[in-house]
Amino acid sequence: MSIQTVGIIGAGTMGNGIAQACAVAGLKVVMVDIAEAAVQKGLATVAGSLDRLIKKEKITAADKDAALARIQGGTDYELLKQAQIVIEAATENHALKVKILQQVDALLAPEVILASNTSSISITQLAAATSRADRFIGMHFFNPVPMMALVEIIRGLQTSDATHDAVKALALALGKSPITVKNAPGFVVNRILVPMINEAFFVLAEGLATAEDIDAGMKLGCNQPIGPLALADMIGLDVCLAVMEVYLKEYGDSKYRPCPLLREMVAAGRLGRKTGHGVYAY
Repeated sequence: MSIQTVGIIGAGTMGNGIAQACAVAGLKVVMVDIAEAAVQKGLATVAGSLDRLIKKEKITAADKDAALARIQGGTDYELLKQAQIVIEAATENHALKVKILQQVDALLAPEVILASNTSSISITQLAAATSRADRFIGMHFFNPVPMMALVEIIRGLQTSDATHDAVKALALALGKSPITVKNAPGFVVNRILVPMINEAFFVLAEGLATAEDIDAGMKLGCNQPIGPLALADMIGLDVCLAVMEVYLKEYGDSKYRPCPLLREMVAAGRLGRKTGHGVYAY
């Protein structure tokens, strides 16, 4: 299958990042969201990101204009009919994703691939909710999408080889470095990463060190580019909590219990950079 047009559901951080990566690679993009304001915000974010690349002399103004011209935004799922693959990048909520995927599944031609950008939800379960389980796959991008090379390609139990190969080829066409993983809660990277972040919150809650020293220790001692608590603020504390709750439910292992401090901060609305306050103030 030759993918020329990519449909994206969700114009938020991940959705607009995927849109930018696809458009810069020369693909046509259709990005839909439930509200026109969200679509316009997503398009503005892409434009701003491209402006920063111009300042760094990584692209030209003409490259920016060409990329933006390849992105069509809207609120009507009918727009997705022109795509050969549709990537769902909605909020990390199982019921919401199933609702969206079933609506879109009913609209698309049988040969169209459906993918989810989920970071923790079962691809096998999501696939089973559609009529195209063999053409359903996980395509987990990492934030910020335009900068991060990794894409986890997650095969559900039903995913066909042809679907996997087409999506791997798409990832490579975007200039990404894909890895193929089996379906399991958290897949590979987040299975390791988010429990580490959760443990950093336990260390903070126990008063073993300040947030600054915890992050400095992991940066200097483990050569991480950003400390786990600062990374949590970037990801969103609510997202970290949701992922840990999925692990606890799916694995039934107490080692995945979310730190009470993480729960409390989410309850207080301190979600990180997106709210201006998380572990750190922004």
